[in-house]
Amino acid sequence: MSAPVESARPSFLDALAVYLKPRVLIVLFLGFSSGLPLALSGATLLVWMRESGVDLGTIGLFALVGTPYTVKFLWAPLTDALDVPLLSRWLGRRRGWLVFTQILLMAAIVFLGSTNPATAPGMVALGALLVAAASATQDIVVDAFRVESLPENEQAAGMASYVAAYRIGMLVSTAGALFLVSGFQSYGFDKQAAWHWGYAAMALLVLIGTATALIATEPERSGAAEATNARQKPWARVAEAAVGAFKDFLGYEMAFTMLAFVVLFKFTDALSGAMTAPFVIDLGFTRNEYAAIVKGVGLAALLLGGFAGGFIARALPLAPSLWIGAILQAAANLGFCWVAISGHSLTALSIAITLENFTSAIGTVMFVAYLSALCQNPLHTATQYALLTALAAVGRTYLSSGAGFIAESIGWVWFFVICALAGLPSLVLLAWLQRHGHFKRLEPKTASAA
Repeated sequence: MSAPVESARPSFLDALAVYLKPRVLIVLFLGFSSGLPLALSGATLLVWMRESGVDLGTIGLFALVGTPYTVKFLWAPLTDALDVPLLSRWLGRRRGWLVFTQILLMAAIVFLGSTNPATAPGMVALGALLVAAASATQDIVVDAFRVESLPENEQAAGMASYVAAYRIGMLVSTAGALFLVSGFQSYGFDKQAAWHWGYAAMALLVLIGTATALIATEPERSGAAEATNARQKPWARVAEAAVGAFKDFLGYEMAFTMLAFVVLFKFTDALSGAMTAPFVIDLGFTRNEYAAIVKGVGLAALLLGGFAGGFIARALPLAPSLWIGAILQAAANLGFCWVAISGHSLTALSIAITLENFTSAIGTVMFVAYLSALCQNPLHTATQYALLTALAAVGRTYLSSGAGFIAESIGWVWFFVICALAGLPSLVLLAWLQRHGHFKRLEPKTASAA
């Protein structure tokens, strides 16, 4: 009886080998394509605008162009229910949407790069909004493709690869894009032309995701959903995808407890993350010191944490993995208490940010593995996942909005203690869900196979 149990436990080499499987590598490259455009309508664009002399008030309003990322669930049913003419026929339902959104994304990036912040900030805003909308749509389709194409035992590895590649894509479109613009200027291009060709180069990098989509195979679960969709009228399918996604969630036992857990799991991270930068500046660290740590040891810790999370999630069942992630990400906030007591210490700040990024990445992989397990219906995968990520953003967008008032009233040391304690409600909900068998119903039925 013990032999099958032992063979079911993945060895360290098995856990490493899963990252080289074709399906996981496909998700890796799609992650790069998803991470690439985010800064092009955000941080990198703001640098360009400031260099062009745009006032800070106008620049601040550009935060609104990120709205498509928070409301993408509104049009997610379209990607579940409708086919892209010609492309879906040639490539399949998910791959057709992938290629279509990447074509739109490249066109939007080129359009944004052709605008001039100094003379036409309105056109810049339009271009940035188009990039954000195309990027958010690509995220919808990539999430659905990942959930449907990877078997349960590869989901954690797929998410770890996705997170790592996503961060690399963001780094390319921030530091990489800025270095590229400087390079064009050193070859004699004026500033406007240098930015234009820098954005054009970023648009070409989206082809990495397009090539990946063409090489990939359509998920089997998507093919089954296509057959079902073919029997219905298009807009009836859209309505069913939207309504069906809600019905599936509400059909779970303890549905509202489950959704509350989705909202609160990353709240401990969101609360501290909202005030980390002001905290660092208050202690006397310079922007360059903070940026060097975040993009140096911070990025390395984030990538290593993602892969560590993938290994843990592959080795352990879902509930224990979530316990590990939840406890680690909450406890890591205490590192900033040490920094607050130590004062201006680069060593203390480096250690605290390393711990925070490492544990946050572990928690993210566990959390996304859980969200993926909740999306069981291939007819609604994109809509369901978009809804769950919108709920998960509630902590970051709304619940943490009072973080500044808390820090101001009680000081930095106790603020980060409260950030650590903010992880307790999710632990209570996790214990309740585990006690009532919620996670057993999500685990893959592998006992009979063993």
